[in-house]
Amino acid sequence: MRLFAAVVPPRECLDELEHAVDRLRGLPGADGIRWTERTGRHLILAFMGEVGEELLPELRTRLERAAHRTPAFTLRLHGGGRFGRRALRAGVAGDLETLRLLAERSDAAARRAGVPMEEHRRYRAHLTVGRARGEDVTLGAFVDGLEGFEGARWRVGELLLVRSDLPVSGVRGERPRYETVAAWPLEGREERSG
Repeated sequence: MRLFAAVVPPRECLDELEHAVDRLRGLPGADGIRWTERTGRHLILAFMGEVGEELLPELRTRLERAAHRTPAFTLRLHGGGRFGRRALRAGVAGDLETLRLLAERSDAAARRAGVPMEEHRRYRAHLTVGRARGEDVTLGAFVDGLEGFEGARWRVGELLLVRSDLPVSGVRGERPRYETVAAWPLEGREERSG
């Protein structure tokens, strides 16, 4: 099964983002972008790809441990940008240090459970809102359209393990399906300095 660890913004925050994206859909060239659906809007912490059933018990145990060690924290969706020439994203602001820590712990949990992970890269918080369908689509106006976006703050309180089923029918427009396999509360103590 194809899995990833993630954080999902609450419905209200996704509603705010959807209003901003609706405005983008009215811009010239918007038909050249494949917009992600609400169910596909999550902050991926560690993408694991295909994971064998035999690794699932150890993966669950290690992700639960990662969540147990990490405190709840606050984020908000903020602004926008792109990755390369094809991916349009919403930015993230707030306690990015704890978000990165949770991403690193999720990646380490998968590795220790025996999941063959890609090369480790520094985590960059984002939420993908669309992908250009072809090389001739430019994202500049869409990035500019998200520039002033400021979403409400929310408290991140759980780590999710999500299964992603890619389309197999070949029907144009079919989208991946997402299913939460497991969820764990963030239970770590907040560090106090001084």
